[in-house]
Amino acid sequence: MNEAKAGRVIARTAIASAVSVLVLGMTVQGQAQAQEQQGQEAQQVIVTGVRAALEQSLRQKRNADSVVEVVTAEDIGKMPDKNVADAIQRLPGVNTQSSAGGEGGFGENDRVSLRGTSPSLQQTLFNGHAISTGDWFVLNQIGGNVGRSSSFSLLPSELVGSIVVQKSATADLVEGGVSGAINVITRRPLDFKQPLTVEASLQANYNDLSKKTEPQVSALVGWKNPANNFGVLLQGFSEKQSVRRDGQEVLGYTPISAGSAAAIANPALAGVAVPTFIGAALFEQKKKREGGAFDIEAKPSRDFGVDLNGFYSKLQAPHQNTNWLAAPANSINSSGLIPQNPVIRNGTLVGAGFVSNSGEVDNIYRPNAGGESWYLDLNGRFRASDDLSFTGRVGKTHGVGYDRDDVYYQNNVDGGMVYALNGLTPASVSYPGGNTAKPGSTAWAGGGEAQSVDQEKYGQIDGVFTVRGENALSAWLSAVRFGARFTDHARTAEHPLETRPGPNGFSNPGPVWNGTMYPGDFGSDLGGSVFNGYFKYDGAALGTWGAVPGNRLLDYTLRHNWLDEFKVGEKTAALYGMAEFGGNGWSGNAGLRAVETRQTTIVNLPGGTAPITGSAFGPYTPTEFKRTYRDYLPSVNVKFDVRPDLVVRGAVAKTVARPDYSALGGSVSLNDDALSGSGGNVNLDPVRSTNFDLSAEWYFAPKAALSAGLFYMDFGSIVAQGTSTGSYYNNKRGVFTDYQITSPYNTGAKNKGVELSWQQPLMNNFGFLANYTYADGELDDGGEMLNSSKNTYNLTGFYEDERFSARLAYSYRSAYKAGVDRGASQHVDSMPSLAASVNVKLTEHLTLTFDALNLTNETIKMYAENKDRPRAFYSNGRTFYLGLRGKL
Repeated sequence: MNEAKAGRVIARTAIASAVSVLVLGMTVQGQAQAQEQQGQEAQQVIVTGVRAALEQSLRQKRNADSVVEVVTAEDIGKMPDKNVADAIQRLPGVNTQSSAGGEGGFGENDRVSLRGTSPSLQQTLFNGHAISTGDWFVLNQIGGNVGRSSSFSLLPSELVGSIVVQKSATADLVEGGVSGAINVITRRPLDFKQPLTVEASLQANYNDLSKKTEPQVSALVGWKNPANNFGVLLQGFSEKQSVRRDGQEVLGYTPISAGSAAAIANPALAGVAVPTFIGAALFEQKKKREGGAFDIEAKPSRDFGVDLNGFYSKLQAPHQNTNWLAAPANSINSSGLIPQNPVIRNGTLVGAGFVSNSGEVDNIYRPNAGGESWYLDLNGRFRASDDLSFTGRVGKTHGVGYDRDDVYYQNNVDGGMVYALNGLTPASVSYPGGNTAKPGSTAWAGGGEAQSVDQEKYGQIDGVFTVRGENALSAWLSAVRFGARFTDHARTAEHPLETRPGPNGFSNPGPVWNGTMYPGDFGSDLGGSVFNGYFKYDGAALGTWGAVPGNRLLDYTLRHNWLDEFKVGEKTAALYGMAEFGGNGWSGNAGLRAVETRQTTIVNLPGGTAPITGSAFGPYTPTEFKRTYRDYLPSVNVKFDVRPDLVVRGAVAKTVARPDYSALGGSVSLNDDALSGSGGNVNLDPVRSTNFDLSAEWYFAPKAALSAGLFYMDFGSIVAQGTSTGSYYNNKRGVFTDYQITSPYNTGAKNKGVELSWQQPLMNNFGFLANYTYADGELDDGGEMLNSSKNTYNLTGFYEDERFSARLAYSYRSAYKAGVDRGASQHVDSMPSLAASVNVKLTEHLTLTFDALNLTNETIKMYAENKDRPRAFYSNGRTFYLGLRGKL
């Protein structure tokens, strides 16, 4: 047994043992207060002091009115995982994924979705306001995958005081999430117990695939005066990580043309789907995330308080991607080759041989890729009287994702090509008669610049009037809340440069090759037998070649790719009113939120009466589209104390979420190799849903509870993706070519499900929590809802005493559809996850920490319409963190 296989066997044995005994169960779930101005209570996961907090958490949960969950950290660095997405992934109804779309992920959870819906259908907030983020991966900056979901890779858990996940809507909650809202709450200086708080952590992280160790450091200083009415908080972090991802990618499927030589020779091949490309993809990256936060808080009197806070995070993510590509579809439809020994299964050409290969070697070097995010927020509180108080805020947030100075170079390949698809085991690919161990001649060259900019200015005011006195009204009405909010949001996708070979690009020698090859263990964790005898360039050599004059056309006018660009502006105005009420054994709230959205979309359309000329992509005219729509969003939340140990809750609300930015951007983005593209629809309606919640909690024993909940979402309008064929100019071939274009459209949908949770202490120091979520989402036309996993469950257990604590957490989510790419669906197969953490308290001020992620070294498996059409296999390896956390 080789070393990789032995590791997998040991890991799977560990998980089997952990699940069967279930002694180290889940992080405890309870309740905590969400936002001070909303005064809402919430279910929460306590990451330290579990046993001491369990009884209090259940009591707070019992008294809550709305469906809300929270992850809370007592100190810096004590969140249960490494970023915000990791920290909430084990809550009921929460799913995480390591990519924004179908790019497969890069070893870190990056997006969060709720109750089997798309990440874009939840609203991410920071202290109750929006936060702009930037995606470092180019496919999320331009083209058809520019979404509204936030990149959690910019948000380290060290900055977080708590994370509130609100599933049922209330009138005072910011609109924009039909499935719920995730509110990241940072610390404030006056919240600390001591006048001076100093905390720091130092860690080393090691990834067993990249085989590299990198440092991570974070620190916090909090000070407040003796009167507890003025304080200052400063936080900072710097984290490095080496990433290697081994992958096999099947870049779409293309039907065999009835007029091709292959179909004429063998009519059974006509219309059969054939892999467009089959690639051996090696991704290498060194990421650096750094930034910090500050908070200045003053409460000069009991009637007035003000807080100024800000946040900044920058992610530098340079990377290199090498992909050896077999090209069955191009070999048949473009080169006119007839496949030898064809094997057809389930409408797919799953195996064949060719006397030559129309593929190439893609070498992509992106030395200046990354993203950044910041916000500045000023908020205050004023109590006008004993019964009337106000809160308000103004601020701005800005995010950008960029990819600059990248170089794209292709080599020709020689020899024949034979492939065989093996379902959800990697395909076998060989090149008889060819030489994969040295570079071929120049096939193509490119690269350029792209970026996506997201920013918002916001302002809001909220008021609450407390109803007092002895009268009929005050007998059931306790408070009235009201407020207004205004935003000005802008999002742009920019592609100012996409180069092509210059006059010397084909005649000059290619990049200097120093003999580097793929790692000898490439693909060993993917399963099956993946060939690894491929050459690769050093990234610096690619950059040097791309900078030689004449090798590429670095002309910002001629090579301006306006096809990928758009601008979306949104100005919103919202008003709300909400009553809080209750009586003997019941309580709740009811309200109405009214919001107007003024949308402006600018897209580049080909031609026009007075077009902009000079671009090789053709003449174009920036064209403006405007629309205004209004939504009225009523909501009701009610809680009943049926008996002392049984609580029942109900909620109903209308919700709205705006379409993804690339869905609104009407431009078309093309891939000249795969003959595929994506487009937008400026006339898309927003996503609208009526949501219902019903749940019950049984407190059957001290510090223990069983809960069950039902949810139902009736989408009157949702955005789905469809595929059509269109003829566009192929810049690489120099002729008009048919492309498979993926574009959005509105339809209806239903999403219903069940959430179950069980928490219970075991003996004195042990405890566990288990939860299960079933979500059944389907479009009205019978299609699949994006990101809808039918089954998700979590099993986590802990042990804790005064000096030692340990946690083992197992998560599972079933298969889901991540999107449509290159004319084919992208399903992510079911996948478990196992993580562990250990803390040893060395002294009162110093703790030794150890964390491990992806212990079972799972492979991400993706497929198209069925499992005979694989799309990708990715392995990111295990990651371990060893460190010290100190506190004065």
